[in-house]
Amino acid sequence: MTCHSLTTAGPDTVLALPAHRAEELTGGGRLAYIALGEQIYTLRITRAGKLILTK
Repeated sequence: MTCHSLTTAGPDTVLALPAHRAEELTGGGRLAYIALGEQIYTLRITRAGKLILTK
């Protein structure tokens, strides 16, 4: 998986944030599981190309 970075500029700061392609997270499919602490979330790509993240 490749991690890109997006740069966002605020009035006084510039932050480099990690960016990931949803297609890479889902392995070319439509679903991926994301763990945060003890919780598991589902990332889904809809037919319309939107993202839904559910617990």
